[in-house]
Amino acid sequence: MSTKKIYLIRHGETEFNKKGIVQGSAINSSLNDTGREQAQAFYQAYKYIPFQAIYTSALNRSIESVQGFIESDIPHFIRPGLNEISWGDMDGKVATTTEHNQYKELIERWKNGDIEYKMRGGESPVDVQKRQEPVIEEIIQSSFDTILVCMHGRAIRILLSAITGRDLRYMDEFEHANLSLYILETKGKDIDIVLANCQKHLLNGSKA
Repeated sequence: MSTKKIYLIRHGETEFNKKGIVQGSAINSSLNDTGREQAQAFYQAYKYIPFQAIYTSALNRSIESVQGFIESDIPHFIRPGLNEISWGDMDGKVATTTEHNQYKELIERWKNGDIEYKMRGGESPVDVQKRQEPVIEEIIQSSFDTILVCMHGRAIRILLSAITGRDLRYMDEFEHANLSLYILETKGKDIDIVLANCQKHLLNGSKA
């Protein structure tokens, strides 16, 4: 099996991010002006990388974040398995005190090991991990050596937990920001994180 390098990014900013509105898989928002600037900055910094494939979720904000690369005729694969977690009844709501307390309880239960707990109508981390597994396998087994993947914050934490063999209760240790970058390298069956939560490309659009 050849060595692969995977560039994993979170999507750029949306108005939901900016306004503190809960944004899960039920919300198909687009990037705002800041998000589009972030996407352009990332493109300018990494357009020299010979990406052979792009994988995104099925949500607009993920696809729009790598539009520059898609327009360069790099093969693009849309996989709903990479969608953000569903926050159920919380999706699309402003985080009021009530929602904040519900969210805080949810995160605490996950940290205490109750990783099958979910909001009503939503998904648990285990649910998300199960739908990610076939996509991760597809990427690892593909013939592509240099791959760009764009997805979502909570989904990234769950994915990184899976590929590093870390218990999901510790997933919040994987930090991220809008259009931040992780670089992963495969070595046989092992996957190493060689760069984590990098945002250097967002500083004046500098080349990384």
